[in-house]
Amino acid sequence: MEETIAGTETAQIPKQRGESLQDIAVRYAEERHWDVFPGTWLEAADGVQRCSCGEPSCAVPGAHPAREDWATQATGSATVARRLWAKQPSASILLPTGRTFDAIDVPETSGFLALARMRRMELTLGPVTCTPDRRMQFFVLPGAAVKAPDLVRKLGWPLASLDLVVMGEGTYVAAPPTRFGARGAVQWACRPTPANRWLPDAEELISPLAYACGRDARR
Repeated sequence: MEETIAGTETAQIPKQRGESLQDIAVRYAEERHWDVFPGTWLEAADGVQRCSCGEPSCAVPGAHPAREDWATQATGSATVARRLWAKQPSASILLPTGRTFDAIDVPETSGFLALARMRRMELTLGPVTCTPDRRMQFFVLPGAAVKAPDLVRKLGWPLASLDLVVMGEGTYVAAPPTRFGARGAVQWACRPTPANRWLPDAEELISPLAYACGRDARR
C-alpha cells in the first residue's frame, strides 16, 4: 500500500510502506517546507513497547519531545533533518505549530462529521491528521490560535463548552507515521497533495468544526 506526499506542483512522490522515518521527515521539510524535530521513540522492554523517556505512565509513549529545548531544535532544512534522524532513526516525527501552520484539534467523531460537511460545502481543506487517541487535527494558516476564540463566540458558542483546541506557537503535532505506543500510528485523514499546498484560513473551517463539536457536547 502507498501513501502520497506532495512533491512538486505537478507531481506526487509515492511513499512506500518500508520508507524510513528519516526519509519521511526529510520529505516534510523539503517538499512541504514544514519545520520538523525528532521526539521520543519506542523501546521494547520485557515484550512491551515503552517510551524512551523512561516514564512508565507516559501519556503518549514514543510521541512527545525528547528535550525541553525542542522549539529551537526544530528545523526546515532537509540536510539538518537528515542529520537529526541519523542520530536516532527510531525517533518520532513532530511538527511545531505556530510557524508554517496552526492546527485545530477536535475529537475524532466531531472531526469526521465536520469533514463530511466541509466536503459537501466544497471547502478547500489542508492536510488533516487522525491520531491513535481518537483526535483529528486540521492544518490551517498560522494565526488561528489568536482568531479562534472570537470566531467561535461570533457563531454563538462559548469556546469553553466545546472540545476544540487551537494549537499555535509553543505546541506541536505528531506527523504520520509516528506511533503512540501500542495504540497505533498517526494517519492522514486528508493527505498532503499539491492541491492543498496553500492552507485554508481558520475562518473558513471554524463554523463546521464548532457545529460538530457543539453537537457532540449536547450529547
